[in-house]
Amino acid sequence: MSDLTIVRATVEDVDVLHPLVEAYRDFYKQAPSDKTQQYLSDRLANNELIGWIASIDGVAVGFTIVYPTFSTVSLSEIWLLNDLFVKPEARGHKIASQLMQTVEDAARAAGATRTFLRTANDNIPAQALYEGRGWVQDTVFRRYDLIF
Repeated sequence: MSDLTIVRATVEDVDVLHPLVEAYRDFYKQAPSDKTQQYLSDRLANNELIGWIASIDGVAVGFTIVYPTFSTVSLSEIWLLNDLFVKPEARGHKIASQLMQTVEDAARAAGATRTFLRTANDNIPAQALYEGRGWVQDTVFRRYDLIF
């Protein structure tokens, strides 16, 4: 693999992040949206998300986004690793693992006590990545959603 770089995303990176996010949304069967760029701009401008972009030789090939939040039970900051995506043609080079390492290091440095994520039940490659990195599937809590 050539030169891989991972940089923290800023508002100025929205044009680079946007097509990656749309490809990620497509993976989850979501149609392209004219709201995506504004959503990313707003979240980044308001420090509501932390994102990183992975590039090979200056070409963006992946990203991850986390949303810092809090836990009353642990009285601490926790991070939701909400999005992780690597373009299909760039897979197989451990880019997703390196993006996760970036998140894990940043969460520890920020004083977060836990990082958590959700993935599709049928996303076996992602599950193997997470479990291979020492992430443990939650067997204590059940998730419920109310969709509007």
